[in-house]
Amino acid sequence: MTGLEDFRATVRDWCAAHVPKDWRSNQTGVGDDEFVAFQKAWFAQLHTAGYAVPHWPAEWGGGMGVAQQIVLYQELAAADAPRLVLAFVGIHHAASTLLAAGTDEQRKRHLPAILDGEIWVQGFSEPEAGSDLAALRTTAKADGDNFIVNGQKLWASGAKHADWCLLLARTDPDAPKRHGISYFLMDMTTPGIDVRPIRNAVGDSHFCEIFLNDVAVPAANLVGPVNQGWQVAQATLGAERGMTMLELAERLSNAGFTWLLQACSPVEDPVVADRLAQFEIELTGLRGLCRDLVERTEAGQAGPADASIVKLYYSELLQRMTGYGAEIGGLAAHTVLTKPASSGWESGAWMLDFIGSWEWTIPGGASEIQRTIIGERGLGLPR
Repeated sequence: MTGLEDFRATVRDWCAAHVPKDWRSNQTGVGDDEFVAFQKAWFAQLHTAGYAVPHWPAEWGGGMGVAQQIVLYQELAAADAPRLVLAFVGIHHAASTLLAAGTDEQRKRHLPAILDGEIWVQGFSEPEAGSDLAALRTTAKADGDNFIVNGQKLWASGAKHADWCLLLARTDPDAPKRHGISYFLMDMTTPGIDVRPIRNAVGDSHFCEIFLNDVAVPAANLVGPVNQGWQVAQATLGAERGMTMLELAERLSNAGFTWLLQACSPVEDPVVADRLAQFEIELTGLRGLCRDLVERTEAGQAGPADASIVKLYYSELLQRMTGYGAEIGGLAAHTVLTKPASSGWESGAWMLDFIGSWEWTIPGGASEIQRTIIGERGLGLPR
C-alpha cells in the first residue's frame, strides 16, 4: 500500500476501536453536564491520537498534510464519529486568529490550553449587526491598561460553556464602519459578563445572548492593532471555510445521505429515486468543490469568492436534503423532538435537522450576502 493508503487503514482501525458504538443513543436527551463531559473526553481521545488539530502547525501539535487531513475527515465521517461541537470555535476560529495575528504570549497561553480543553465562543453578531457585522455597536474604551467594554452580543453558540470569547468591539465611533473596530480575547469569568441562553421552540438553548456591562479587558488581550479588528476578523471568518467545510461535506455525504436512504427505503417510487440520485450528484459536486478550495487555499491560489461559493452551496444543499427528509418522513418525522447532542446537522431527526439547517443559510453571512460577494468579488459585477 502507498503511504496514504496506510494512513487511511490506520485511521479506519483507530475509529473501529475508539468511536463509541452507542454514542448516539447515549447523547440523546442528555443534560449539559453529560454533554460537556462527553465532548471533552472525545476531544481528549482525538488529541491523544493526533487527530484533534491536524490543521495546526507541527510546532503546536498539528502538521498533517492536506491529503492526510482529507483522508482523516473522510474516515471520521464514514465511521459516524461524534462531532467536536464544543471545541469547534477553539480549534478553528480562535486558533486561526492567534496563529495569524496573535502575539507569541497569546499563542503560548491559549493554544496549549485549547488542547487541554479550553472552550471558546465567538462574540461577533449583535441585535442590529448580523450579516452586516460592521454595523456592530458594542464599545471598548481605553482606560489605562484596560479597555472597558459595554454592549450586547447575540447568537453566541455555546456561550454558556465557554471559558474565553473572541470579541469584536468599536474603539473609534467616528471612523467608517470597518475602520473603527478592534479585536479582543475576553475571559468569560470577568465581572460584568451576563450570559443568557436563548431557548428555542423545541427546548434547545444552544444560542446565547452575552450582555457586557463595564467589562475590563486587559490591553494585552488586544489582537492586532487598535481599530484593525476587521482585518483580523477575516482570519477568524476564514476558519469557517476550507477544511471545516470539507469535514461538514463528508459528514453530509456519509451519515446524512445514509439517513436519507433509510428514510426512503425501499425505494420503489421513480420520483423518489430520481430525487436521491440528484442529491448524490450534488454531494459529489460539493465534495469536489471543498477539496478544490482546500488545495488552492493551501497553495495560496484561492479566489476572493471561492469560500462564499462553497458556503452557499453547502448550506442550501443541507437545507434541501433535510427538508426532503422531513417531507418523505411524514408525520413520524415531525414528532421526533430530540437528537444526539454531539451530532451535526445530519442526525436523521429530520424536522430538527431542517430547523438547524437555517443556521447555515442565515448566520455567517446569509445566502443573499454570499451571492453578492460572488457577484461583486468573483464575477466583477457592479454593486
